[in-house]
Amino acid sequence: GAHSVPGVPQALVDDTEDVSLDFGNEEELAFRKAKIRHPLATFFHLFFRVSAIVTYVCCDWFSRSFVGCFVTVLLLLAFDFWSVKNVTGRLMVGLRWWNQIDEDGKSHWIFEARKVSPSHMAATEAEARIFWLGLIICPVIWIVFFFSTLFSLKLKWLALVIAGISLQAANLYGYILCKMGGEGDIGTVAASFLSQTVFQMASPSDVQKPRIEGLDIHQH
Repeated sequence: GAHSVPGVPQALVDDTEDVSLDFGNEEELAFRKAKIRHPLATFFHLFFRVSAIVTYVCCDWFSRSFVGCFVTVLLLLAFDFWSVKNVTGRLMVGLRWWNQIDEDGKSHWIFEARKVSPSHMAATEAEARIFWLGLIICPVIWIVFFFSTLFSLKLKWLALVIAGISLQAANLYGYILCKMGGEGDIGTVAASFLSQTVFQMASPSDVQKPRIEGLDIHQH
């Protein structure tokens, strides 16, 4: 035939093509079965935020020093904020967000989403579930701590609990906007404004005060 290879029987050529196709399918199947492709990122996605909660709950057992516990939990929260915002979101779900201020002092929210193939999406399904559960459940726990702190009148812990809510809610809002694709409807703009407010609370040292200026979307 027109596609036959000289000196090689056509049946053998067909067999070779079938074998290579089967090999591709096996490779894809193995790829999809790889539940956790970034075990280190998955570990640190949960490690800092869970450690902060455990340390907060058990600090009276570990240490009598209020300042020591306060600083330890705050550092764990800060490490968690940085790692989730800059590392684990990009690796586990292919999303990234940040806020930048241009030369005019205007604030821009930038969202990036990595284009994924169906096989890639299937491979990271377990990671995505862990990512979103950790992202949503931990701020809820800190909100429970907020009310328990108020009702038990342990007001010295209030600033720490508010810091926990602020830092973790900022990441949650940012990634929800990423997931929505930064669509410029009223709900998204409202959420963007809230996340910007939380971000300002989380980093009060910013010299320039950002102003909401719509949504900038960078997708690749």
